[in-house]
Amino acid sequence: MNKIKIAIAGSSGRMGRILLESVVQADDLVLHAALEHAGSEFIGRDAGELCGAPCGIKISTDVATALRGADVLIDFTRPEGTLHHLEICRKLGVAMVIGTTGFNAQQKAQLGAGAQDVGIVFAPNMSVGVNLVFNLLETASRVLSHGYDIEIIEAHHRHKIDAPSGTALGMGEVVARALGRDLEKCAVYGREGVTGERDPSTIGFATVRGGDIVGDHTVLYAGIGERIEITHKASSRATFALGALRAARFLKANAAGIYDMQDVLGLKD
Repeated sequence: MNKIKIAIAGSSGRMGRILLESVVQADDLVLHAALEHAGSEFIGRDAGELCGAPCGIKISTDVATALRGADVLIDFTRPEGTLHHLEICRKLGVAMVIGTTGFNAQQKAQLGAGAQDVGIVFAPNMSVGVNLVFNLLETASRVLSHGYDIEIIEAHHRHKIDAPSGTALGMGEVVARALGRDLEKCAVYGREGVTGERDPSTIGFATVRGGDIVGDHTVLYAGIGERIEITHKASSRATFALGALRAARFLKANAAGIYDMQDVLGLKD
């Protein structure tokens, strides 16, 4: 069996270490490269040491050299770094699984352009459970389209730098689309002072940051006399890593283009 050759960006980070461990443990995958930013204390070290299983792959900052011969790069870093990696992947024909969040509209357009040359799975959350929740939200939003106020509450660890989370925004986009609304026009990202009555056409977001919370997301439908809550709570980053590996396997079998986890999981009609 030809194993899928995986490269990991940001390999010494919290997510990177979980990805390293998951790849090393998978029978059908092999670690091809581990990347880190220039100046990292881990450059030159065996990547496997970060997950307790030395593998002979040295952590590198030379992206082009490291990616040569790889099948898929898994990237959970920052938008600027991901886009830099994308340009190199386009030249080398390396597919990408992108779990990076915080892209603006122009940067998302760059991802779309890159997908003309290589396969890309881009999703705000790689968790299988979260992507099932996306499907549930579409149904719930259609059924609860009138008489229910919709709020999205998310919580993450103190180190997360973007807010709301990419997953919360993804949930908002699913809800808005099901309701025939434009999220950019109806989203409310904070309330303070005398705000007046709630506009029923809005979708509210609330953000919590603290401790080591991996990721909690709740979409609240508040009506008169009842509340419906659809919640996903992640207790380990392993759920994101396993979803990312599933996406890598999907890309190995599919042509260039931009996909999401709904494609990977076969949840689209």
